[in-house]
Amino acid sequence: AAMIDNHIYHGNDLKIDPNQILFKRVMDMNDRALRNIELGEYTTGFDITVASEIMAILCLSEDLHDLKTRLGEILVAYDFSGNEIYAKDLNAVGAMTLLLKDAIKPNLVQTTENTPAIIHGGPFANIAHGANSIIATKTAMRLCDYTITEAGFGSDLGAEKFMNIKARESGLTPNLIVLVVTMQSLEYHSGYDNLIQHIDHLKQYNIPVLVVLNQFPTDDKNLIIQLKEFVESHGVAFSISDIYNQGSKGGLEFAKQAVELANHDLNEIRYIYETEDSLETKINKVVKCVYGGTGVVFSDMAWDKLQNFEREYGHFNVCMAKTQYSFTDNPKLLGAPSNFKIHINDLKLARGAGFVIALSGKILTMPGLPKKPAAENIDYLEDGTIVGLS
Repeated sequence: AAMIDNHIYHGNDLKIDPNQILFKRVMDMNDRALRNIELGEYTTGFDITVASEIMAILCLSEDLHDLKTRLGEILVAYDFSGNEIYAKDLNAVGAMTLLLKDAIKPNLVQTTENTPAIIHGGPFANIAHGANSIIATKTAMRLCDYTITEAGFGSDLGAEKFMNIKARESGLTPNLIVLVVTMQSLEYHSGYDNLIQHIDHLKQYNIPVLVVLNQFPTDDKNLIIQLKEFVESHGVAFSISDIYNQGSKGGLEFAKQAVELANHDLNEIRYIYETEDSLETKINKVVKCVYGGTGVVFSDMAWDKLQNFEREYGHFNVCMAKTQYSFTDNPKLLGAPSNFKIHINDLKLARGAGFVIALSGKILTMPGLPKKPAAENIDYLEDGTIVGLS
């Protein structure tokens, strides 16, 4: 972003249109005041770091060379004639790569029970593609017999993007999909309808699904039995994780069952949409097959962008930006609503990452703090104790 401003300041040889600058600054903190700012002669703003295309590129790159190539393909602006301007046109790629040469390396950390874990990348699943880096996953697969990786939020966001973006880009096919539920979440959604929508979604990938109850001390034993019977009646395996109460010992039975289900010849993955589908078709398939909706309503601006992107980027994946609280774009509609449409208000092209972002409802790429932010509970005491972080 600084190099864009600097280029314009020093004569603007690329004839960048200040009103058509797409690349925003980012920061790793919620601050609604920075969503829209006046900067010199044009209006821009900040996104949260996890929504940055650079974060997506970091997580989707196979190696440093791939990272550098993808960085150069970032669409940063249009010129006065409507032509695309890329990061490589600004000669910014070398410096960007240098800044990320160590960041691209996965981090090996130790859990509280002294086992290894690889932590790398942080795109949120509601406003980005929600999966850790391909490099981290492939590194783990080379180092151990079984690799467990997590996708953000519910299956409608994290799993959908893991399968249709990360798995497709990397060529990886999971042996098993684990869907974690809690009795509290089932109660919050007033029954099993929400769970069934997630199960029906995951079964479409042609990969075994295991529903795991994350058990808490207050859970009703009779309700757990009912849940087990309900899940198994829908042709899906069920297990219980008691890690919250017992630590890793409470997960042994669940782990054994997961290993048994994972030890099979890989099935051919069935994606929700195909690469050759149009962008409009891809979005509609996600809405109908994953969310249980009936279709999509595009704003005029989103529709115009869709037609423009379709000409050159119709083969790209789609990355849905949607609330994590509901299958719909309304966070207050719980359970498994029916007869609804998703409202797409804007589209953004992540050319280097290889997908088109469809922003729905009131989703924002720079969140704001709640009425009572967590910062109010954090303190540093005189004896050096930090409180309020948990």
